[in-house]
This record gives sequence, structure tokens and C-alpha cells, in this order.
Amino acid sequence: MKVLVTVKEVAEADDDFAIEGTDIAESDLEYDLNEWDDYAVEAAVQLAEAGIADEVVTVTVGPERSEETIRMALAKGADRAVRVWDDALDGGFADVASKVELFEAVVAEEEPDLILGGVQAADTGFGATGVALAERIGFEHAAVVNDLDVDADAGVAHVHRELEGGVEELTDVDLPAVLTVQTGLNEPRYASLRGIRQAQRKEIAVKALSDLGLTAEDVESALTLTSMYEPESESDAEIIEGDAGESAGRLAEVLRDKGVSA
Repeated sequence: MKVLVTVKEVAEADDDFAIEGTDIAESDLEYDLNEWDDYAVEAAVQLAEAGIADEVVTVTVGPERSEETIRMALAKGADRAVRVWDDALDGGFADVASKVELFEAVVAEEEPDLILGGVQAADTGFGATGVALAERIGFEHAAVVNDLDVDADAGVAHVHRELEGGVEELTDVDLPAVLTVQTGLNEPRYASLRGIRQAQRKEIAVKALSDLGLTAEDVESALTLTSMYEPESESDAEIIEGDAGESAGRLAEVLRDKGVSA
């Protein structure tokens, strides 16, 4: 059984950052593995350790810089990785449809039995890529999975889903399937020193659009970023300083002015 895990490198901005054009300045960004994808990697590695999965492969759409993040997934137990990138993708905004186009081509090459991914990404928060991929490739799917038990012999995944309004669902999903997982599914491990060393020797296959039988037109995004700005704050909050007596006195004045106290 082969498990394919979609992994995304996400950027987190410093508290103080500058905007350059339609993006945050590169010097003000730090990159890391998407939190939700970390749980998906852990789930796949646990399946391998239990003898259920024979191979765990990660797939990432990202530039060479993202290989540091990919190596982290490899250090945690993934066997090898695929990184998709092309000059045609540089500087553009990859929407859900364009990413699904890329993942579909990788799935056709890898032929996995199970695809795992995070339920959403920390940067865009769309939460649609996994479900859209399942629809495109004709796999069964389940989203917001917070408990998972795979019976490879029966070809089914027993999943527990956390839905809106506190509703919880137990359901069976026939394999092959796409499952997007929620935080709390497991406890992602830290990469060991041995794992980090082994990750340096594991394969990262770099695929351009032409390697996947695609063109720039096939992955052209329907969304365009036209501007980016930091909204102005309209808060009139007051920070009350001083010792307890002074703070209490000032607070009483504010409450009286607002008509809160008698």
C-alpha cells in the first residue's frame, strides 16, 4: 500500500513587516511545514510503522527553498519526496484549481492507494484542495478527519470526523481515498538527529510542468492578487498603567464616562 502526502511550505510574517507590491517582504517571512500537513505526515508514518503502508511519498509544489521543509518531512519518516516547480509558476498565485491540476498529474504517476493532507493551509486557509483533488481523480474522500484506522486487507478506512455544531461522525471510506486531517489526529513527532541525517540521503524528485505532461496554460490561476495592504486600526483602546490604586481609579473614571457604572 502506497500513501501519498501533500505537503505545503507556508510563510509566517514577523510582527512588524513591510509590504512589497502584492506580497510581504521576503526578509520579513519565515517558512515552515504547514501545521495541518504535519499531522498528515505523522499519520502516514504511523501506517508504515504498523506495517500497513509499504511506502510513504510526499508531494510539494514549491521552489528549491522548500526543500528544507521537505527534508523535515523525510526526517520524520517519509521514504521519498516529489517537488513540483517550474519557471511558469514563479511569482504567480496558485489557486485550488491549478494546484489540483499539478497533484492530479503526480497521482497518475505514483498511483497511491491513500492520499493524506492537512484540512487547510495556514496561509490561504482555503480548505478545498484535498476535496477538489478527490473529485478530479475520482477517489472517495473525507474531510476534517480526527481519528483514522486503515484496514488495507478490506480496502477501507474507518474515519472519525468532527463536523459543525459539535456533531461527530463515524464512517467508512473505500480505498483509494483522499483524507484531509485535522489537528489533534495524533501527536507529530520531532525529527531525530538520525532521521535528519537519513533525510539528506533520501530522494527528492524535481518535476517541471513538461515532466508531468502539462503546460503553463494548464495551471494558469483564475485568481489574481491586485493589491496588498495593512488595514488601519480604528481601535481607541487605552492602556491603564500605574499601581493597583491608580489603575482602579482610572478604570472607574472610564466606566463612569461610558455609563457602565452607577
